[in-house]
Amino acid sequence: MVCNSVIPFCEERWIDSIHSIVNTLQTITIAAVLPLCEHIFGIRSRVVKVLIKEVIVNIAIVGTGYVGLVTGACFADVGNKVWCLDIDAKKITDLQNGQIPIYEPGLEKLVVDNHRRGNLQFTTDAKTALQDAEIIFIAVGTPPDEDGSADLQYVIAVAKTLAEHIQPNAIVVDKSTVPVGTALKVRQTIEAKLESLGRELPFYVCSNPEFLKEGNAVDDFCRPARIIVGTDSDYVEQKMKECYAPFNRSRDKFITMDIPSAELTKYAANAMLATKISFMNEIANIAEKVGADIEMVRQGIGSDPRIGYHFIYPGAGYGGSCFPKDVRALANTAEENGINPQLLRSVEAVNNFQKTTLWLKLNHALSGNVKGKTIAIWGLAFKPNTDDMRDAPSRVIIDEILKAGGKVVAFDPAAGREATRLYGDSNGFELAATKEAAIAGADALVICTEWAEFKVVDFKSLAKSLKTPLVIDGRNLFDPKSAAEGGIEYHSVGRPTL
Repeated sequence: MVCNSVIPFCEERWIDSIHSIVNTLQTITIAAVLPLCEHIFGIRSRVVKVLIKEVIVNIAIVGTGYVGLVTGACFADVGNKVWCLDIDAKKITDLQNGQIPIYEPGLEKLVVDNHRRGNLQFTTDAKTALQDAEIIFIAVGTPPDEDGSADLQYVIAVAKTLAEHIQPNAIVVDKSTVPVGTALKVRQTIEAKLESLGRELPFYVCSNPEFLKEGNAVDDFCRPARIIVGTDSDYVEQKMKECYAPFNRSRDKFITMDIPSAELTKYAANAMLATKISFMNEIANIAEKVGADIEMVRQGIGSDPRIGYHFIYPGAGYGGSCFPKDVRALANTAEENGINPQLLRSVEAVNNFQKTTLWLKLNHALSGNVKGKTIAIWGLAFKPNTDDMRDAPSRVIIDEILKAGGKVVAFDPAAGREATRLYGDSNGFELAATKEAAIAGADALVICTEWAEFKVVDFKSLAKSLKTPLVIDGRNLFDPKSAAEGGIEYHSVGRPTL
């Protein structure tokens, strides 16, 4: 049990038994169950209270994508009764059979274990999922619209569905990343639908943005740096504190604020991190021109505690499901309110250019003659420990190589299925089963993702495997001098080429 690590080991062995007792005695009060559990197991009331309290909280998660599935599984793992609702029947069937649609370390076991225990259920039927729900998390996608703004059609559609089934005093939680003002739109949509249905009941809407890093999402949820809730209701604040209590023990990480501030905080956080990445990439490009080593520069500025080392690694640009769309959406919000988002637009422009730099380096190293050549690529996902290729730098260079008449042989430890979906019908794209198979006889190697298994290589063996010992490293994994001594023509980001 991943999240149950918050409970002392000596007490963890009793969790399943306590769950069984509480599931059997649903109608018995906490006061009655406490002495029973303490007498049988001899454990502290505090732990039993936490477990019992969580078991009897009924939660619904609407949307079983990345955020929804992680949220539902983690809440279920500490004892809550969780229903995950999705309109995709195949996805629900797969989940019921223990098949996880995304790659995320630790998530599969969490889902399978809690589904087996009965705490985590999946359905396409809204009534089943919502009829007993006390807290309902909206976790559907908000893809970018044509103008870069967040498309709220799925959020609004969920709000209309909720109005048909929610119970009095239910708390509707915006978990999806949404623009400022979305909670108000959700409330108004539910109210309008309730009125059209002739239903009249009290309900609440709050904002609870997610801060999950792909590849580390389960740990981020179970050990959060902060838990932000936007609400103007004392009742909602208290219920959300109770819901998150198992994840808020070592120190108080719960921050309550008004709803617009909570909505803006999520966008501001992602935009700040994206800004650091683009800033460092621009400095790296300067370093290449003036003969500096960006790794030395990084250590020099990172040692300043006001700056720190996080998110100042140069590379091939950011990607994924959050940073690209959130920077664009925040810039769009600024423009809608009469503000010229010069910095945000520059962050996006720098990142878009940075994604082209691997192709520019490769094309230059091959003297513009890519046609007919085979290029090996290590890493397809936008970052390690995920299979997400949305806006990944790898996609830019793959497209350019194929357009130039070259062939791509790629390997990624997790993103093979997604790559097949994207490029399966493309002439010239091939997936390799191993990193060694990818480079065999290739004219060059391009590294797009810093997977751990790519970080240690025998350069002499690498040089022998490649037809031409050329490496374009978009993640600065290797020491340039060591690569050169091993017979590699090594191009990296913001460092001299040797």
